Amino acid sequence: MSNRVYLDWNATTPLRPEARDAMVAAFDLVGNPSSVHAEGREARRLVEDARTALATAVGALPRNVVFTSAGTEANALALARGLRSPSGGPVERLLVSAFEHASVLAGGRFPAERIRLIPVTRSGVVDLERLRAELDGGAPALVSIMAANNETGALQPVAEAARIVHEAGGLLHVDAIQALGKIPFSINAVGADLATFSAHKIGGPKGVGALAVAEGVAGLEPVLRGGGQELNRRAGTENVAGIAGFGAAVKMALQTLPEDMKRMATLRDHLENGLKAIAGATIFAEDVERLPNTVLFTAPGLKAETAVIGFDLAGVAVSSGSACSSGKVQPSHVLSAMGYDPAVAQGAVRLSLGWSTEPDDINTALEAWKRLGNSLLKH
Repeated sequence: MSNRVYLDWNATTPLRPEARDAMVAAFDLVGNPSSVHAEGREARRLVEDARTALATAVGALPRNVVFTSAGTEANALALARGLRSPSGGPVERLLVSAFEHASVLAGGRFPAERIRLIPVTRSGVVDLERLRAELDGGAPALVSIMAANNETGALQPVAEAARIVHEAGGLLHVDAIQALGKIPFSINAVGADLATFSAHKIGGPKGVGALAVAEGVAGLEPVLRGGGQELNRRAGTENVAGIAGFGAAVKMALQTLPEDMKRMATLRDHLENGLKAIAGATIFAEDVERLPNTVLFTAPGLKAETAVIGFDLAGVAVSSGSACSSGKVQPSHVLSAMGYDPAVAQGAVRLSLGWSTEPDDINTALEAWKRLGNSLLKH
């Protein structure tokens, strides 16, 4: 498999060596982090070191970071009725952008009749005027808008959304799972009240997520009840090794972020230019600011499943959209929300880059696309 090219980083990333080392060391610890003896305190130290690392990275206080089993659970924890800010009443309804991740579209603990979708533009950006209209005159709302779309890479105006939401007496949750480690992100800088993250998107292990809550936000009720772990916000013995790996991955991701952003943007532009030159590909959300690593494209007559298989046989791993929905024969809900015809949405292929992607990887992908374009597309 060493000669394969991996271009599906938005689905998951390779485990960073530093995260692996941190996990191996943690596996050798016997203590439960809730125990008061020396072994327990050592396990607790690893959890709290990771909590501090993540809190520092995203502008939160360590006491306001809750570790979970995944980004999906973190989103479910965040989307709860009864949350309130220091100056407002409890939120009673949920507004989510129409192209959120499935774990947000599911609505957390809000009943279906309390959930409304916010439309998005053809360019792949949430419609803030429609958001303002939905908020106007209604009960206090929790609004959920992702920082960066997982399929198109389009960055969302979350700071402006936060101002609109706060003026209406609501709270803003930001799914920052695709943003962390790819662009700078701080809950203070954007004005988010809650933000969620996932370890395996930044070189940490699968099966670890986190929720960060802004200071002063109250009313968060646990999904899992039992012991008093995670500051009474998430019961269950902590995944010490996974959390330690998360902390190590966060530190490395932030350390190399400026260099990685610049390099990936250069490679992405080369990839997009090649895709368009070879078979006239269309790049989705091309006219708005995007993550530096993400390309979602199609071409006339392209079928995503066939293209993904073709790339795979050529030794290049790509996807047809979100990893949580791949394998399902249905158009991208993201492109459908953006107003694209289902036939177009069914032909979308995503390529996403990472810190170890090399120019030769891009060239290999373009060679594969050249062969696929000649055999798969209608002329």
